[in-house]
Amino acid sequence: MAKFNLEPSNLLVGGRHVHYAWVIVAVAAVMRLFSSSFRSSSSILIPRLVDSFGWSYGAVGLGFAIQWIVSGLFGPPAGWLGDRYGVRWTMRLGAVLFIVGMVLTGFMRELWQFYLFFGVILSAAMGIFQVPLTAAVTLWFRKHLGTGMGLLQSSQGIGPLVAVPIMLYIIHLFGGGLDGLRAAFWIPGIVGGAVILVMIKFFYNEPAEIGARPFGAPEDEPIKAVQTGEIAKVRTKVFQKQAQKTSAFWNLIGIHFWGCAGHAIILVYLVAMAEDEGVSKGLAAGAFVTMSVTSTITRFAVPVIADRMGSKPAMAGCFFLQVAPICLLFFAQDAWHFYLFAVLFGIGFGGEMSAFPIINRQYYGSGPIGTTYGYQMMGAGVGMAAGALMGGQLRDITGNFDATMGLSLALSMVGVISIMLLPTTKKELLPNWEDQLPGAGDSAPAHIHADD
Repeated sequence: MAKFNLEPSNLLVGGRHVHYAWVIVAVAAVMRLFSSSFRSSSSILIPRLVDSFGWSYGAVGLGFAIQWIVSGLFGPPAGWLGDRYGVRWTMRLGAVLFIVGMVLTGFMRELWQFYLFFGVILSAAMGIFQVPLTAAVTLWFRKHLGTGMGLLQSSQGIGPLVAVPIMLYIIHLFGGGLDGLRAAFWIPGIVGGAVILVMIKFFYNEPAEIGARPFGAPEDEPIKAVQTGEIAKVRTKVFQKQAQKTSAFWNLIGIHFWGCAGHAIILVYLVAMAEDEGVSKGLAAGAFVTMSVTSTITRFAVPVIADRMGSKPAMAGCFFLQVAPICLLFFAQDAWHFYLFAVLFGIGFGGEMSAFPIINRQYYGSGPIGTTYGYQMMGAGVGMAAGALMGGQLRDITGNFDATMGLSLALSMVGVISIMLLPTTKKELLPNWEDQLPGAGDSAPAHIHADD
């Protein structure tokens, strides 16, 4: 008879031991799926927002820009909250903000409400589920971090495959128009938020909370004491001060900015670009889904490659593949043109962001990288905002998307050049950062053992 044990520290499934790190990945993937997918897939609603409310593409683009700016600016505080108070507490805050933001967006009537509900409240939730959640998952792995992170990142790529049909079906079910738009925010917001709150119960901040070691750690390695309260605050402050002295800290922020500014234009306006060329609404949305599905492959593969072969070449290759396919858009007229672009661009787009958690661990080891990663996500958020805003404004000024597409190409190309300036990932940049902790020279760091 198959044996089962649901105790986190000694999880058995069918008589086989399963490290709880894989449960953490699964739980985080579900939370990411519900918190990010419906929000990011809302770009398919842009033409419908323009039609229903009479807003311009530039005005709607500004709403997306505000969302990315706020989520970016909230990245460092979100990372700090996770480092300081733990991810579980921070996730609960994110779930509440997600529900409130989605529900209120469904009630919007004026443009300023779209900016506040969608652009500010919902984006704060996005910052929480992007930064401390990702940083926490990396703590659970000593080996196979690339596989774990690939599974987590690919969930975001799969998300639109699930979310877009659901949102389109909800709009159709409620008769289209304004009622359909409202329901497309309300239903996923309430149901998704409830699922997230349930998943939080199965999430732990770090292996030590359940008396375990990271996956792949030696069996004789002592289990470090859980760092909470004032100790966590001091550790975060000391590490952050040293990390900011490395050139990689600042360059990674810039790389996130350039890459996200470049692909934000495509993410936000691809459906509108296709519809402008006479492609039907259904086929245009299908191109967006195709891009998301294709990106899932590299969202999984690139972290694995980056973990084994180094993040720098993996990121450079993906950035270039985010540049070259844009040339196709200048000649795209038929639906298959946009689908071909979606496949090629999805390869580069999917891998471009997914290696960042890996490169942080390769540069900074087991340090509390939540705040550091938060600063990088700030660059990403500001970049997404810049792309969404400038892309919409250029469309309004020129009457077509040619200048918008050219801007996307140029921004991503700057990112390729910036990656070339990164140091090698073959050695840590701050291997002895803990030596700077108060009292580090007086006594060894506190540990607890599994049998204590």
